[in-house]
Amino acid sequence: MRFPVRLLFVCVLVQIAVFASCAQSQPAALPSAGKPQLVLLDTDIGDDIDDAFALSLLIKSPEVKLLGITTAYGDTELRARLLDRYLTAVGRTDIPIAVGVHTAQTNIFTQATYARRQPDRKYPDGIDFLLGQIRLHPGEITLIAIGPLNNIHAAIDKDPAAFRKLKRVVIMGGSVHRGYGLTGTPPQVEWNTGRDPAGMRALLASGVPVFVMPLDSTQISLPQADQDQIFSYGSPMTDQLTLLYYQWRALNDWHGASPTLFDPVAAAYAFKPDICTMQSIRLDVDDKGMTVPVGGAPNAQVCLKSDEKGFLELLGGRIAPSAH
Repeated sequence: MRFPVRLLFVCVLVQIAVFASCAQSQPAALPSAGKPQLVLLDTDIGDDIDDAFALSLLIKSPEVKLLGITTAYGDTELRARLLDRYLTAVGRTDIPIAVGVHTAQTNIFTQATYARRQPDRKYPDGIDFLLGQIRLHPGEITLIAIGPLNNIHAAIDKDPAAFRKLKRVVIMGGSVHRGYGLTGTPPQVEWNTGRDPAGMRALLASGVPVFVMPLDSTQISLPQADQDQIFSYGSPMTDQLTLLYYQWRALNDWHGASPTLFDPVAAAYAFKPDICTMQSIRLDVDDKGMTVPVGGAPNAQVCLKSDEKGFLELLGGRIAPSAH
């Protein structure tokens, strides 16, 4: 029996429409199966210890291809030397290091001694490096910013059109309903945002999707048992974390001994989004760095509560896997 041509044509159109509808329903931001997402890390590593844990987690996560690291805030040259020593020790000298904007610094660079043991050398300019990588991979890069936003601010000022070619920016920053300390503490100026409030405003207005991990969701302490497992693990990576931890513990100005893992939570969200359900919020940023939720069209996706247990299992399982 011959199939009527008109009916055949209609069937083909229906099939095309169904295929297009299914394609549009897929989340475009999800990386291809088996293909690591391209990541740039911007960090003020060397003051608190959580940046080192964030970097270690990214290196140990096959979901991520780390295209390079830029140093932020204070003596960015010395921070680059810290990264150089660390990456050499863990066998990842393939990861480029670039030096960001040098600024005044008001806190303690607790791991400066570790950094000074690494010979000085010339590193690329961080802003040129960031923008160059974005141009090479338009629409593909996730920028994870876990320090003050001076480099992000400078990159937006230098070439806003290139910056808009980022796939997204994930930051540790801000305080929406919770300040430092126990749940119920009123919001306050968070350290990273407070160093460059105008940079936070520029990022939120940049046209790039922004995912914010504020104090509300990132104040996760590393339990003593987990510390013991990691610091006794004996790998090149955990040996470096141990050295950095004890310098931080001896010199941090609040005399802390238990790391709070602000930055690794942001790093983890970049490749494991199920650790937090985001909320669409419009944030206003005042001149002191307060991030206040206001009415109007959302300008950020914000994590107000994370899966602490799931995050700690992920961190330990990647950095000291035999312990889990």
